[in-house]
Amino acid sequence: FILLARDLAARGFGVLRFDCRGMGDSGGDLLGFEHIEPDIAAAVDILVRHMPSITRIVLWGLCDATPAIARLASRDRRISGVVLVNPWIRSEATEARALLKHYYLQRLVQKDFLTKLATGKFNPVASARALIRDTLRAFGALDDSSPPPQETDANPLVQRMGESLQRFTGRILFIVSGRDLTAKEFADATRRSKQWQRIYADDRVEVRRLDAADHTFSRRAWRDQVALWTGEWIKN
Repeated sequence: FILLARDLAARGFGVLRFDCRGMGDSGGDLLGFEHIEPDIAAAVDILVRHMPSITRIVLWGLCDATPAIARLASRDRRISGVVLVNPWIRSEATEARALLKHYYLQRLVQKDFLTKLATGKFNPVASARALIRDTLRAFGALDDSSPPPQETDANPLVQRMGESLQRFTGRILFIVSGRDLTAKEFADATRRSKQWQRIYADDRVEVRRLDAADHTFSRRAWRDQVALWTGEWIKN
């Protein structure tokens, strides 16, 4: 975040980087991702107060900041764009489906797994239990009160974020990593949604994918690419 802020500032953009309460350098109690919208709204107010020449604002957030960013953007007319990076839409079912689809099958060909298998360190009982647990979670079978499988597709967080972005009138940029379970969970869940297919088809929306990157873009080349995409998108 520091490197991104410095890059954008060097490009001539006014930037405010901040931690939500209870995180990083900020005091207070951590309330959870569903309660950080007031913190983002306060940051917008402070930015405008200290830099009154700013008339259009872009919100940039990673993971569990994205639902709150989408909600605020739908209500605050000063927000002209949002950059949503590896968005968080987790539920029991969507997480389990992502694990089944993107973890277990890939795990079979990973070097460390094959090494464990060859050296006798692999525990098939524990692995089988985990696979069965995640399969049941994926189809909502762990809880007798769960709705049937076809209804679990209606992830409330996916729907709420979609509704916020449909109300928002500005531009939207998604940046997603190729080697990140959160990003894969988001892609799978939105791919199943007619609401989100309409969002992706909107001319206001762009999607950039960095296939080799992990969740936090931990290599310099990945960080530089994200900064370049962000700066060019804001400028345009």
